[in-house]
Amino acid sequence: MLTISQLAAYAGVTVRAVRHYHRIGLLPEPERDRSGYRTYDAAAVVRLIRIHTLAGAGVPLARVQELLDAGPELFAGGVQEIDRDLRAEIRRLQDTRSRLARLAAGEHLALPRSVVDYLDRLRGLGVGARYMELERDAWIMIAAQVPQQIDAVIAQKHEELDDPDMVRLYTFFTGELDWPADDPRIVEIADILERLMMRAVEAGEMGDDGLDDQFVALMDSTMLKSAPGAERVLAILKERGWRGWTRVERVPTGQE
Repeated sequence: MLTISQLAAYAGVTVRAVRHYHRIGLLPEPERDRSGYRTYDAAAVVRLIRIHTLAGAGVPLARVQELLDAGPELFAGGVQEIDRDLRAEIRRLQDTRSRLARLAAGEHLALPRSVVDYLDRLRGLGVGARYMELERDAWIMIAAQVPQQIDAVIAQKHEELDDPDMVRLYTFFTGELDWPADDPRIVEIADILERLMMRAVEAGEMGDDGLDDQFVALMDSTMLKSAPGAERVLAILKERGWRGWTRVERVPTGQE
């Protein structure tokens, strides 16, 4: 007959584990002998080894009892069910790891994949970190406002990046944004934006964007605060009959 320490040693577990299996009912506790000690037989060793084997294979302890007492057919079915649960959990963990890896690689929280890909394309054009932060934060807010439309909006943005004027526009944002009001780049930016807006009007692409006026005002104010030169750009465009930054519109006749 074996002591608890000997039992644990034969099964390759700790005494603490044996006592835990006693507490949760997986391993029956034997009666104490005349000296007050519990002693174990070979059947206890076999059962403990089976418990340890199942637990080591990833079977939840809550399911171990069921498998220990099952016949061959039920045992096989139980193992298959546990395997399905484990595969589902593995997929969930792999998805979590993938998200964490994207974050660690510089991709952004709260953005759908389509927007992340678009931002990566902007980085490939050499757009600077400060402007990329503005773009990222703007798209986080837009994606939250129009989640059902965001993929279509981004698809349109990719098409716009095929336009040399749009690519030229983004080359202005490779460095700092604190340009003085008389910086010659500001007039060139206004010229490019006007050409882009004229083409959008001609193509019928200036429709409803799904954003409310208060949200558009918030987006505009954020841009004006972050890039002082943007105010001068808007002033030039207004002189030419345009208004807005997030939502560009023709100024109705008589309101210029």
